[in-house]
Amino acid sequence: MHDLRWIRDNPQAFDRGLVRRGLPPRADEVLALDREWRSTETTAQNLQATRNQIARDIGAAKKRGDDIAELLAQSSRVKEMDAGNSAKAAELRRRIDELLASLPNLPEEDVPDGSDESANKLLRIIGAPPRFNFAPLAHEAIGERLGLMDFAAAAKLSGSRFVVLKGALARLERALAQFMLDLHTREFGYVEIAPPLLVRDEAAYGTGNLPMKAEDMFRTTDGLWLIPTAEMPLSNLAAGEILDDSALPLRLTAWTPCFRSEAGAAGRDTRGMIRQHQFSKVELVSITRPEDSAAEHERMTACAEEVLKRLGLAYRVVLLSTGDMGFAAQKTYDIEVWLPGQDAYREISSCSNCGAFQAQRMRARYRPADGRGTRPVHTLNGSALAVGRTLIAILENFQRGDGSVAIPEVLQPYLRGEAVIG
Repeated sequence: MHDLRWIRDNPQAFDRGLVRRGLPPRADEVLALDREWRSTETTAQNLQATRNQIARDIGAAKKRGDDIAELLAQSSRVKEMDAGNSAKAAELRRRIDELLASLPNLPEEDVPDGSDESANKLLRIIGAPPRFNFAPLAHEAIGERLGLMDFAAAAKLSGSRFVVLKGALARLERALAQFMLDLHTREFGYVEIAPPLLVRDEAAYGTGNLPMKAEDMFRTTDGLWLIPTAEMPLSNLAAGEILDDSALPLRLTAWTPCFRSEAGAAGRDTRGMIRQHQFSKVELVSITRPEDSAAEHERMTACAEEVLKRLGLAYRVVLLSTGDMGFAAQKTYDIEVWLPGQDAYREISSCSNCGAFQAQRMRARYRPADGRGTRPVHTLNGSALAVGRTLIAILENFQRGDGSVAIPEVLQPYLRGEAVIG
């Protein structure tokens, strides 16, 4: 959510940020509603003062034994005016909040301008793609040839964009998640959380998924939402709280299933495990002081990169353009892993700094060390990593000509010492 007071003071900067996002300026519209709302609030205060004065006059008249009929009539008229004015003020505030809730976060100055991924900025390439003396297969071909990846069985159970993993691949998925959790908790100071997988409207609104991204999520018949990422419950642990300065930064991690409708992905990545309705992910969330969030963003991205480094996978890091960032982000790094089966780099993690945007929606604040008032925290989130896509990367990068797949050394302790799937 945008800070209305900041927009009053910085209307041109607000419009400039929206234009960079590919949207029309809206400051004039917001401020016109704001002026009308504040005028209505002032009228409400004056009407309340009048009602209070009439109440005092009625009390005094009763003591004197005077006729109070006219005063009662005045009180009734003012009460009706106050009720109408209050309804108008509430409707204006609702319109302001609804408008602001529909507008994305504003980009940082160093985010490249552009309408889509073609404007993303390449920052670094780490590692070299493997070379094969045979034509490398895509992960779905490898998994099906091994008899450990079954899309037909999943379709029978649930429809398209699902998979059944068996035996060694099911263990590999679990091993990857455990390795990531151990790395982030033991070496990087994140606290492991096992959060709910169903959340209320308020939690989805707090992270910016509602109202704009409702079609991307699944909803239960009793109104709860299946989480599309653990960012949603982890970030909302701070919702409505006033955190102590000494508790920051909070660094949280969780391994959860994630559920997405992929409403806008018709025809894209229809084969294999790249884009599914259900997948697992290890998520990182940080809650920081405003002055620390930029450094925390770099740190979080480095934590996600370290997973790929230890697995021995080639990847690159890109800075997303204004048109490619998520709704709640003010700056995002994407980490893209090399997939030989696609002869391309594909996203395996997005690490975003959301600034105060989500905190304003969640009413998440902290009390500075000097004790003077409260301020919104900054929130950050990142995949570290998407477990299914990491499994894909291992199958494709460590495949062998005989159809087997080598297991990275760091994972072997989680797989009872197994070094090869075959």
